[in-house]
Amino acid sequence: MTNIQHPISNIQIGVIGAGAMGAGIAQVAATAGHTVLVYDTNQTAIDKAKNNLWTTIKKQVERQKLTKENAKGISARIHYISNLHDLKNCAAVIEAIVENLEVKQKLFVELESIVSSDCILASNTSSLSIASIASACKKSERVIGIHFFNPAPIMPLVEIIPAITTDENVTQSVKKIIDAWGKITVLTKDTPGFIVNRVARSYYGESIRIYEEGMADFATIDWALKTYGGFKMGPFELMDFIGNDINFKVTESVWEQFFYEPRFKPSLTQKRLYEAKLFGRKSGRGYYNYSENTVMPSPKQDDMLGKIIFNRVIAMLINEAVDSFYLQLASIQDIDLAMTKGVNYPKGLLKWADELGLANVLTILENLYAEYGEDRYRPCVLLKRMVKEKKFFYH
Repeated sequence: MTNIQHPISNIQIGVIGAGAMGAGIAQVAATAGHTVLVYDTNQTAIDKAKNNLWTTIKKQVERQKLTKENAKGISARIHYISNLHDLKNCAAVIEAIVENLEVKQKLFVELESIVSSDCILASNTSSLSIASIASACKKSERVIGIHFFNPAPIMPLVEIIPAITTDENVTQSVKKIIDAWGKITVLTKDTPGFIVNRVARSYYGESIRIYEEGMADFATIDWALKTYGGFKMGPFELMDFIGNDINFKVTESVWEQFFYEPRFKPSLTQKRLYEAKLFGRKSGRGYYNYSENTVMPSPKQDDMLGKIIFNRVIAMLINEAVDSFYLQLASIQDIDLAMTKGVNYPKGLLKWADELGLANVLTILENLYAEYGEDRYRPCVLLKRMVKEKKFFYH
């Protein structure tokens, strides 16, 4: 099966979708020296991608991060196409289209009739099953997940997700390619949300629960997590930045795919914002109002309240990271790398667990579980075992 032997920079890469993510992936591949073919049927999207690329690399030249010659080279290596058959000589094709399983399956079936038998077919999906996408293909062993984070040229992390049917040589070839692009790669099992979008659910979900209970408002919760946790953005700022349409749909998808596991249950608060099209910064309003001259609300800077909020959210995040390791989704190092490099957390959650003390984390969870009687606060069995055996993740 596929095993890239020839020099990696010489292989031709196909990217399907000229939106922000597809264009970003194309830029990364072209910067690494590849000829990149970007397919899209929407001329407006292609024109926008061209303009955005030139604006981005021009800024890099101005900041002396790129020479003029390099900038021209990157631009010249990206070709925009509207005929799928032009991808026939690609060694790998990455799709970055709408998060719809049927649409992706249909695309992969069509691609199989065009590309060579050893061409790697990859999906940039953030939450859909790679096995489901691959099942539509005759050669499902060539299908893999390569999940970039937005914006792809800036965010260092890439999650590599082999499906249950993916050939090991394909996994290793993809890792070799993405490593050569200067990205930090983590390997994860094909489970809903992979590492980042699974573990990060608690950052949003528990913060919304705290708000819904009337314990604190958005500004206070954001302040608490930035002040006591060192997070660069609070959960409500971050949801508004990502877009409440995207964040809600990922939450809903992960919850449904985990057979309605209570830990991932979406909130009515976010659902109402989604229904009202209050998507955050891009729509001008979300949890906060971004209209001109609007004064942002001030947090209630209460030390005790801030610590309670932080302890509750961090315990839930750590519990999810521990559960991910317990279920062998990824290694300790890859889980921590994923959270620091994928969503900019100040520390890896398993390292953070050691620092806070596993017994302290377990106590917070057990108290919440006793108070609420809800499965969402159920401590991971591995956490309980490690506390009992006085073990640590890193020493």
